[in-house]
Amino acid sequence: MQEWITNTMNSLGYLGIGLLMFLENLFPPIPSELIMPLAGYTATFPNSQIQVLPAIVVGVIGTILGAIPWYYAGLLLGQNRLEVLAGRYGKWIGISAGDIDKSVQWFQKHGAKAVLLGRLVPGIRTLISVPAGISKMPLLPFFLYSTIGTVGWVALLTYAGYFLGKNYKLVEDYIDVITKVVVFGVLFAIAAFIGYRLWKRSRS
Repeated sequence: MQEWITNTMNSLGYLGIGLLMFLENLFPPIPSELIMPLAGYTATFPNSQIQVLPAIVVGVIGTILGAIPWYYAGLLLGQNRLEVLAGRYGKWIGISAGDIDKSVQWFQKHGAKAVLLGRLVPGIRTLISVPAGISKMPLLPFFLYSTIGTVGWVALLTYAGYFLGKNYKLVEDYIDVITKVVVFGVLFAIAAFIGYRLWKRSRS
């Protein structure tokens, strides 16, 4: 798979990055943990046609476009029917009924912000669109939270690959640690924002 990802990126450039990230959201076995660090590493080459910031932009666009089909699958089919389909055909795209149930539980636990946080968690990030569709989450907040979470995830992976250089594949090995750091940072930022608003309200 690594060779296919590398060839796609080398032959199509930014379009290849966007296409790969789009497919990664439809077929979870395609790992963003390899795509974006490779893009960051490629940006270190002299005279490379790939640069970090444009790579992040197209990676985010591809991810958001890839999230739309899962959102509408949840909206139109519902959880039970999707789990039945995943049980029958999910092995072909690496998705099980348990994966869908896990994403639904995550959404129920964290509410609307689950879309933001879910974009930062491997195993959840691809399918978090499903419970958003099932719960009929409005499109505007869905896209807003998805974009914020996706920007953080894609930027982190791309810059990790950029700074690690030829060791970019280490990102995939340490992704659990990276994920915990990012999620903690987001939760801290949310808590700090809420605390600031409450403090400001009490002052007035």
